[in-house]
Amino acid sequence: MPQANRFRHQAYTPTRPISPHYLLSPGSYPVVGSKPFRQRMREVGAALRAEGVAAIWLVHGSLDGPLAVRALAELARVFPAAGPALRRVIHRLLEGPAGEVAQFTDRYASALDSGVNPPGQRPIPVHLFQWSGENHHLGRADAAVRLIDELADLELRPGQRALLWGHGHAGNVFALMTNLLAGHSDAAEQFFQSAEVYYRWPILGLVDIPVWQRVRRRLRSGRSPLEGAALDLVTFGTPIRYGWDSGGYSRLLHFIHHRPAPGLPVYRAAWPPDLNDVLNAAGGDYVQQLGIAGTNSVPSVFAWRAGWAERRLGRLVQPERDNGPSPEPFCAGAIVPDEGTTLLVDYGEPGGTIAQHHAGHAVYARKRWLLFHAEEIVRRFYAAQACMVA
Repeated sequence: MPQANRFRHQAYTPTRPISPHYLLSPGSYPVVGSKPFRQRMREVGAALRAEGVAAIWLVHGSLDGPLAVRALAELARVFPAAGPALRRVIHRLLEGPAGEVAQFTDRYASALDSGVNPPGQRPIPVHLFQWSGENHHLGRADAAVRLIDELADLELRPGQRALLWGHGHAGNVFALMTNLLAGHSDAAEQFFQSAEVYYRWPILGLVDIPVWQRVRRRLRSGRSPLEGAALDLVTFGTPIRYGWDSGGYSRLLHFIHHRPAPGLPVYRAAWPPDLNDVLNAAGGDYVQQLGIAGTNSVPSVFAWRAGWAERRLGRLVQPERDNGPSPEPFCAGAIVPDEGTTLLVDYGEPGGTIAQHHAGHAVYARKRWLLFHAEEIVRRFYAAQACMVA
């Protein structure tokens, strides 16, 4: 999306994306913890320090139920004839050991931290940012507000950089954040007014979620909460939802697990997907393909303020979907965002059950690919300082 996006949602079309995208295969990488792994991770850390990266954030995706369950349930809704078979698969998935493989974990953060921070070097702290993980506009909006607040508290200096990695819908948290940080005060005010019932009691006017009011004031001041520091954003398997505002970030990169379908251009996914392919993640990340507009959860009926704010935010960030879900966006097979650079990565077939690979969505959080991701980020963002050859 161009500058001044103002919370516009990305359209779903089968046409060639306007942003650069590349198909690649990682090949083999040294075992995590081995001497070659440690050496190459130290080189990554050196490149980050040379470029002024002051901190790294890892942000998890949606947590309100197994990700692949929601994707398969949406597939059953769009194709009722496949419902019985899909429901059997969902039952198997819910019985399976999901474990920690589908999200960034403390152990993952520790591996990244120790890798880029050898003794004697200026540390680049690695933070795990926690949010509700709720799969709706308000959940992601609340995370965007809280993330801005946390970044502002770090008090980065001009010339320093913050590097953010977002799994799944965390990338859409980032997208909302770029719209807020872009400096368009009227658009930001519309955002806060839409959600106001969530953080301020109607009639009484009491603010009971102060972080929203605090960030609103910061944005109203006309000064960026980041005070000139640069924001470098990386997404992993983020479904296409909100548009990005290029005035709200410095660099943007997307990793998407994808294996091209015969007869289709590399930037499109096959629709409808074959059930066996979904079970084996044969075509890549089906959660990224299916988690688009029309697949939100709804706040609890007991959280009436959240429900009210959700509806109002929906009219701002997703007005074209006000009449309910439609199969048309899925048929487009669009997987490449209109903003940033997209790497369509063939990680190979993951093996195991759908409960373990989450329809191809869990691959990004596997430590075996940590070095690949870290080196590729350095290549794409900090090439002048990179120690490795592209």
